Formats: sequence, structure tokens, C-alpha cells
Amino acid sequence: MTNTSSDALETLAPLAQALAEPTRRRVLAVLARDGHAYPGELAVELGLAPTALSHHLTWLRRAGLTVAVLEGRRRRHLLSSDDLQAMLRELSPAATGGGSETRYAPSRIPSSHPHHQPRDLTAQQREAFRRTATLSRLAKTAALAGEGPEPIHDVNVPKLSAHDLMPERSPNGLRALSLFSGGGGLDLGFARAGMAHVASFELMQDAANTLQKAHPDWQVFGGPEGDVGRVNWKAWRDQVEVLHGGPPCQPFSVAGRQRGQLDPRDGWPAYVRAVRAVRPLAFVAENVPALASKKFADYVEQTITGPLGRDYTIVRLLLRAEEFGVPQTRRRVVWVGFRRRRDAARYEPPAPTHAWVPDGEPPVGLPRTLGVREALGLPDIGFDALSPTIRSTLTGPRHTTSILNSTAAQRVFAQLQIWPNGVAPTRERARAFVAANGHFRLSVPDVALLQGFPDDWPFQGATYMQLGQIGNAVPPPMAYAVASSVAAALA
Repeated sequence: MTNTSSDALETLAPLAQALAEPTRRRVLAVLARDGHAYPGELAVELGLAPTALSHHLTWLRRAGLTVAVLEGRRRRHLLSSDDLQAMLRELSPAATGGGSETRYAPSRIPSSHPHHQPRDLTAQQREAFRRTATLSRLAKTAALAGEGPEPIHDVNVPKLSAHDLMPERSPNGLRALSLFSGGGGLDLGFARAGMAHVASFELMQDAANTLQKAHPDWQVFGGPEGDVGRVNWKAWRDQVEVLHGGPPCQPFSVAGRQRGQLDPRDGWPAYVRAVRAVRPLAFVAENVPALASKKFADYVEQTITGPLGRDYTIVRLLLRAEEFGVPQTRRRVVWVGFRRRRDAARYEPPAPTHAWVPDGEPPVGLPRTLGVREALGLPDIGFDALSPTIRSTLTGPRHTTSILNSTAAQRVFAQLQIWPNGVAPTRERARAFVAANGHFRLSVPDVALLQGFPDDWPFQGATYMQLGQIGNAVPPPMAYAVASSVAAALA
């Protein structure tokens, strides 16, 4: 790093971010090839609407990668320096993603997860991503060494307290057993609702470590011992009143390619086997809303509600995180089953405790769900909104520290002036690594709070693993509301 000038360091982060975005990468490739471009002609070449292209040109200009020169009524775009043009000319064959190469090149990075899904990339595209990763890594190293741009944001102090969304209830005498526990969204919610934690079973050791770190007194089975499919559940009969869990959602989510029962991660048969063996008074099971769609109706009937309906009266719920004070747009489908008919007859689904009210709209009689900026304690910029759904980083094309799940989500974060890529492990490190566009960089505690976890919940593992636990979890305040409703029925 000692041979790198400060000017070059300030260019690395925005260039890496630009090359990681397909449209901006193509714009830079054209500018490197032709030396300049007019927006109208560039839009035609790239097959984009002028309005869509304008957004990217503005970003590149603000990031200092391009400049705009007015020629009469026309605006010509140029790269900001000759050095940048020389660098991009070297990268441009790979940056365009085009050419005659159609064969895919294998990744040189070994997968660390059995369900990792490598991207289909040509050799040129892989080289572009490698260069992008190198540039980003250099910028990050420089920032952490104090050689990057000066921090422009204070370390934020959140206004939202997740514990306030789930006031701790007195013990109610009910014992809860947790399956597919993950980072502890359901476990935390049920414990705050007054249920005694009996045990957690979780296959991922890092997630099990999170639970054990958060509650050293809990009995947590992780790794091979936490494999729900291998447990003799008859030993747990008469030991618990409530069994809860969220079998992996990837087999039914769009991001997981919706292979359903063909996906080896399908944990529903193991969950149903556990319920039938343990015979709790009630069970709670959650998943992505797609599982409740017509596409999987036969699967749900044959695998879940059919077998369990022989012994349980089952209610299906569709819940929204923002209705329980969580500053995020997130829906989950929940099945609640009662073994005794009198408990089922008394059951009342959880009612919303909060409401999201956009600026300018009248209140609705419930406490207001905070927007992202207000929840995180960021300055008022005249705009706030709920966070888009936070993605899991544990599966998909590659492990990442970005919480984005769509282009639409990226637009919302841009309006919020929050940078959702390259999430840092701590707030101090997030402050040190200045985003190229000057937006606020998120940290793991910030993302956890947007999911409804307490600020100090001790997620374990690498940063991407911690974010994966957060993205896979049920928002604890939502779990708390469900647990409270089940406890009331069983009282």
C-alpha cells in the first residue's frame, strides 16, 4: 500500500463498485473504447431507455469516474483521467461481458457450502470480477489502515430498541423446543414471551455458536448433533409443550430456484416427523410466503398439513414484519397447530402492534413503525422508508456481504442514502470505509436491528455468515407475537 498514492486510493472503491454493476461496467467499457460518448447514442448502443441511462451516468459522474462537457445543447461524457482510461482499456474486453467466448470457466475459489451455486461466467467475465474484487479489497485495506478518504459519518446511535418491541413476559410454565434454529429469531421471540427454552437444534455450527454465545445457559446442539433429520425424537416426548422451527426456505424461495421437494435442503419431512414423535401441545412452523402459493399447494397438503392434520387443528397465518415494529418489508407464512381442540378454539392470531405510515399520511391509531434512517439514528434527509427485504448471504451465486435482493431494493437504498453493499462487521469499521457515493455504510449490528434483533445479539462467524443468519431469521418481534398468542391459547 505504501506505493499507492492517495488519489489512486480514492479511485479504487468507486471503480470497483462501478465495475460490479453491469450497466455501469458497460458504460465504462464504451468510454474506454471510444474515448467519449453522447448519452443518446450510448443509450441506443446499450439498449437502454435514456431515463434509465441517466441514473447511471449521474452515479459515475458523482463518483468521480466521468466528467460531462457541454457542447452547445449536447452533453459529451468522458472518463475523468487518462490513467483511468488506460486501466479500463486493459479491462474492457472482460468488462463488456460480450465477445465470441461462450464457454463458461470454473471458479478458482473452492465452495465452502454444499449448496453454493457458482455463477455461469466466461473466462473474461471471471477475470473482470477478480479485478473488481482486488480493487475493492485494496480500497478496504487502505481505509482500515487510515489511508483512505476521511470518514464523513458519525458512528450512529440507533433510536429503535428491539427489546422495546418485545417486552419480556413473566415465565408461563410452557417449555419450548427449537428446530432449524438458525441465528435465533424464533428462539429469542419465544423466550421473551415467557417460554422456557429446552433445547435448540441447528446444523450450521456458526449459527449454533451464536445461540450459545447469546445464552450460555441454553442447551444447543450444533453441527452433526444439530441435524434434525438424525435425532431420535421419542426421547423428547412429554418434555415440551411447544415445538417451533423454520425448515430451510431456499427450496421454495425464488432465490433458491424453487425446486421444492427435489431440493436436498427440504427439511419439512424431518420437521413433521419430529412433531409426530414429540407430540407437543402446539407447534409453530414458518417459511417464505411462496410456500403458501398455488405452486406448492399439493406439496403442503401431502407433506405438511395432511400428515399433521390427523392430530392437530391447524391455522395458517400470513404476517408482515412492519406490523410488529420491524423497519423492513418482510412477509412470512406461519402454521400454528394445536393438539387439543379446546386450545384451538381459544386461539386468536396475533394482531398488529404497529403500523408503517409514510410521510404525509394520517396516523392509524397504532404506534408508528420507524423508517430505516430513524431506526438507525441517522440524520433526517427529508425521506425515510422501510428497508426492502434483507437477503440471506449463505446461498446463491457467491458468498457476499451485500444485503440487496433486487434492483428495486437498490433504488430504495439509494433514496435512503444508505450503501447496502460491503456491510462491515462493526459500526466503527463501517465509518472508516467511506462509500464512493458518500452514502452511509451499514454494519452487522445495523442490519440485525433492521431484522428486529437486539443491538448486542452476538452473531458468530465471518461477516457473510453473520449476515446469512440475519437474512434467514424470523424477525424476533414477529416470533414474539406468535409465541404470545400461542401461550394465551394454552393458558
